[in-house]
Amino acid sequence: MSYTALYRKFRPSEFSDVKGQDHIVTTLKNQIEADRIGHAYLFCGTRGTGKTTVAKIFARAVNCEHPVDGNPCGECAMCRAIASGASMNVIEIDAASNNGVDNIREIRDEVAYSPTEGKYKVYIIDEVHMLSIGAFNALLKTLEEPPSYVIFILATTEAHKIPVTILSRCQRYDFRRITTETIAARLRELMDTEKVEVEDRALTYIAKAADGSMRDALSLLDQCIAFYLGQKLTYEHVLEVLGAVDIDVFSSLFRKICRQEVTDVIQEVEKIILQGRELSQFTVDFIWYLRNLLMLSTDDHMAEMLDVSAENLIRMQEEAAMTDPETLMRYIRVFSELSGQLRYATQKRVLVEIALIKLCRPSMEKNYDSLLQRISQIEQKLEQGAVCTPAAAGTDSLAQKMPAAQREKLPREAMSEDVQLFINRFQELRRKMGGMQSQQLKDAVVRELPEGAGIQVILGRELPVDEQALSEDLQRMIEKELHVQMKVQVHTPHTDPRPQEPVADLSGFIDMEIEVDSE
Repeated sequence: MSYTALYRKFRPSEFSDVKGQDHIVTTLKNQIEADRIGHAYLFCGTRGTGKTTVAKIFARAVNCEHPVDGNPCGECAMCRAIASGASMNVIEIDAASNNGVDNIREIRDEVAYSPTEGKYKVYIIDEVHMLSIGAFNALLKTLEEPPSYVIFILATTEAHKIPVTILSRCQRYDFRRITTETIAARLRELMDTEKVEVEDRALTYIAKAADGSMRDALSLLDQCIAFYLGQKLTYEHVLEVLGAVDIDVFSSLFRKICRQEVTDVIQEVEKIILQGRELSQFTVDFIWYLRNLLMLSTDDHMAEMLDVSAENLIRMQEEAAMTDPETLMRYIRVFSELSGQLRYATQKRVLVEIALIKLCRPSMEKNYDSLLQRISQIEQKLEQGAVCTPAAAGTDSLAQKMPAAQREKLPREAMSEDVQLFINRFQELRRKMGGMQSQQLKDAVVRELPEGAGIQVILGRELPVDEQALSEDLQRMIEKELHVQMKVQVHTPHTDPRPQEPVADLSGFIDMEIEVDSE
């Protein structure tokens, strides 16, 4: 006998076997027991959550000769016929390949004939959102007033694509994503039945990778068992088959990123690739790891929501304290963008390495969150005394205590030639600032302060500007571009301290009397 995939072999045959959809199962069972069966149902939800399975169980239950608590008995002639696919009362239609008007017209003609056996004719239309507009219109009248012996069950993963006129004629049931705990418990139950030895940790990881889909979980488990046939399925085996990365690797990688050790970070990527890990899966898993760190850094009570061991939780709490939420959100943004790029990329490794370098070097980006991280790093250096500041009288400055190589990198005091260099390059440097500051300085006039002590910047027009803040921004830009410390004063025309030029007496050139103020 040929092998049957796990998701087919263990497809639920009654409502009690359906996991994670109790709100739907209970409602349908109550309708069957009370004989309050509707004529049209819409089952919505992501893949692998049980829509088609529940539809088939419901079709058997409404036609069962001896239902038990709303469940099909599984023993009567109707139950056996429907289960084997021999019954003419249950018609399954794939709307993806039968989406034309003619296909729906055939259904409309068929419903005129009552079932030869059983109580109801049940039409299960899968992926109903794929029907054409004309097909939906052809279905409308039949769906609104079908014969008493006809039931329509429409299943879809994209309910937003279904016309409102169809939605209003159906009872809608939304299938939820199945929790990791529920999937893992079901996998353990099936592995005990199959007598396959599997680590609980391996089953938990497979349940997470399934992302709420029981069918995906069973398919992944099937794949892992086949690879290590006859052996105990361990957590490491699952990681190897699925191309995933262990949490220890993420922890080590994150700590190196926080220390900005670019070389070590790239070497970590090299190890991941040599181990045969899939970079797309690595990216998705690392985003999830960063998300967990963000939760921990936001609120201590979030620890209860994370499905990690006590040992890993302590380590992750330490890592969450190594940075701030804004930085973590920047990391997540960079890797989320990377995840979208990898889908169609031919050089995945290069893109991953670039993204990791961005995390280590926030100066490569000009985004708001990158600037926040750079400011945070500067504040940390200030707290550690790494920036040159004047010391108290009678003591050496911090700069004198620094190593010579580090002292050489500090900005020196500006000289007169530095001031002239800035004045000559002002328009170029202004454009580098970008944004609103560049526009504010567009028509500004720059002049040297007396004795080359710095510069005065006079804005070209009156603007609601913070002169002190703009002065500090210019000083920082000068330190970055010219590597000198320069005093900067910013004034609007109203606050310009320069003396006003005297008004010239033009009365001798104009043939009219002009009064000239003596002052």
